[in-house]
Amino acid sequence: MAKPRSPRSASRPASRPPQGMPDRETLQKFIRQTGETDRAELARAFGLKGVDRRALREMLKEMQAEGLLGRRGRKGVAEASALPPVGVVDVVERDTDGDLLVRLTKGAEDTPLVHLAPDKAEVVAGAPGLGDRLLVRFVTLESGETEARLIKRLGQSAHRVLGVVRKVRREVRIEPVDRKSKESLIVFDDGQLKDGDLVLAQVGSAERHHGPKRGKVLEVVGREDEPRAASLIAIHSHGIPTGFSDEAVAEAEVAQAPTLAGREDLRDLPLITIDPADARDHDDAVFAQADEDPSNEGGWIVWVAIADVAAYVRPGAALDREARDKANSVYFPDRVEPMLPERLSNGLCSLREGETRACMAVRMVFDRNGRKRSHKFVRGLMRSAAKLAYEQAQDAIDGRPDDKAGPLLEPILKPLWAAYLTLKQGREARSPLAIESSERRIIIGEDGKVASITPRPALEAHKLIEEMMIQANVCAAETLEAKRTPLIFRIHDAPSPEKLDSLAEFLGSISVNWSKGEAARTDRFNRLLDLTREGPHAEIVNEVVLRTQMQAHYSTDNIGHFGLNLDRYAHFTSPIRRYADLIVHRGLISALSLNLPGGPDGLSDWDISHMKATAEEITHAERRAMAAERDATDRYVAAFLSDKVGATFLGRITGVTRFGLFIRLAETGADGLIPISNLGDEFFIHDEKMHALIGERSGARWPLGMSVEVRLREATPITGGLLFEMLSDPAQPDPTAPRPRLGIRRKAGRPPLPRQGGKHRRR
Repeated sequence: MAKPRSPRSASRPASRPPQGMPDRETLQKFIRQTGETDRAELARAFGLKGVDRRALREMLKEMQAEGLLGRRGRKGVAEASALPPVGVVDVVERDTDGDLLVRLTKGAEDTPLVHLAPDKAEVVAGAPGLGDRLLVRFVTLESGETEARLIKRLGQSAHRVLGVVRKVRREVRIEPVDRKSKESLIVFDDGQLKDGDLVLAQVGSAERHHGPKRGKVLEVVGREDEPRAASLIAIHSHGIPTGFSDEAVAEAEVAQAPTLAGREDLRDLPLITIDPADARDHDDAVFAQADEDPSNEGGWIVWVAIADVAAYVRPGAALDREARDKANSVYFPDRVEPMLPERLSNGLCSLREGETRACMAVRMVFDRNGRKRSHKFVRGLMRSAAKLAYEQAQDAIDGRPDDKAGPLLEPILKPLWAAYLTLKQGREARSPLAIESSERRIIIGEDGKVASITPRPALEAHKLIEEMMIQANVCAAETLEAKRTPLIFRIHDAPSPEKLDSLAEFLGSISVNWSKGEAARTDRFNRLLDLTREGPHAEIVNEVVLRTQMQAHYSTDNIGHFGLNLDRYAHFTSPIRRYADLIVHRGLISALSLNLPGGPDGLSDWDISHMKATAEEITHAERRAMAAERDATDRYVAAFLSDKVGATFLGRITGVTRFGLFIRLAETGADGLIPISNLGDEFFIHDEKMHALIGERSGARWPLGMSVEVRLREATPITGGLLFEMLSDPAQPDPTAPRPRLGIRRKAGRPPLPRQGGKHRRR
């Protein structure tokens, strides 16, 4: 049997091109036929050597600059917007209907976002989520659009399965915890396995080419019924690096308390930390005072001091290598998987109350209108005057100080709030995107089980710290850019025209005008949010505007931050938990000659040469962490609701897809699915413009944003899946709406089929 060709080799031209330096048209045609290639392959294909290879490199650069070609990975090149037959993608966004959008992992900005097509298993198992990495096949539909079809999910190794032991008679099976996997394994039991064990298993071959595959248990990692199993499953499923090597731990253990050598003494400055009540690592401290400069009447001086992690995590050391691999701390309801060992994250680097700590601090001067006049970075030695929780600080300002916050009210808290109100004027003039968050906090009891799920309060104290951190981040980006020092920006692109068109169509369905021709601006979105805030569609408009936005990420190329409405922005304020911030600290040390006497701890040559790769890798790690945190939360919520099966809840339709409705419960914020098979006896059509499922016969509608009552039919803690049953009646037909174009007809009670025609809207 002939060995099948790989997708890449299968797409190459059957014959070699003419030898010699090609013209631009010939080169572009060859690259189009090849699909994806690199300079070395092109030089070999055309027989180029020496000076001709250099000319080829310049031609490729020119064609990329003109938008004819796009980069793929570090060395690859392809025709702009071209997609391979099969590729690895990241799930990066969700459109207004709740459908997922993917982008090639090694693609450049020219590679398009593509809809991920649902498959039959997703009706009951749920779709992949934001942050997941997938292997997909790209298929061109009759409409000319391209959709991605899932081959396998790469967040968990294809050859290893995390699952639960199920003993049935003499047979022992491993049932995967991944809700998208239905295939169980048969394993040999040596008498050590127990029903309900959570195990990592190696996948073997199928028994006689049919039935379940054979497997081998590699490790027992816990128990299904352990209260904290949810985060353990998320860690293993998403490949979150855990623990530290002996070498890294040894480096942390020998770290010494800081001295004043090479530092400015800030210990008399009454900096305080304001954090969540249960926080253990304290990255940042703040202080504000009125500016006594007569030329800046009504102005304020704001200090932001940040843990000096660069003093302990030196370039190339074991701590540095493992921090880069982790890229960020991962936060679960019951635990934290830290980026740095506890000796540093909760010890020497944490700005503990009353203890001397090393810091990188920025002194910022603002005028009476909140405009920054100047800033200066120093490497200092500080001592936190107090540790307050957000609620403590807010209660004190609101006239309810406790014994700890009371003495701080006049000398520290009131000046901080006065400075914030000044900064707030500048923020309002800048008009950053004002999307409201509806996050929930999962409270874990002493028994390790979920005690309650409550909304996270949105306090002015949160906004104070947020704005001061934003200003410090801006100062870092401005300084490094002015010094021409390489850095990793935090960038956020403006919504695409397709997203704006989709938003306009949705707003039209609820009788809200939105001109398609105007450019995306944050103040325009904010006016929309203000217009609808008090109406019946406030929550869903807020959600749809959020989905219209692009996803922020790290890059060495600056395009600004659309959401914050800033021209330059970099992460500086959380180096204990984000590697990006550590790189920015090193950049400041190098740019401002702030090295300590013990040796250089700024940017290394390796840091600089690998900075683009670092930006890509920490972006992926951030999305990996988001996916793991989301999955753990889903499992905890499912466990919390598992004894409430049969109960009824109020909710809202937050996603309308070809295979059903996504519902978010009002009380807990839990998300679950109502398969299309449970919505009645008639055919349903997914109307993408109206963002609704519409009955073919009756015209009854299930539109996005509709408030509904549902019954919990199934809660599966091990996978985090929730299935609901609809109790509400659909909305009445809209006599003014045009009848939707029929796609593939599917009757309720049958799994949806992937649609081959029709235009997919981007979120």
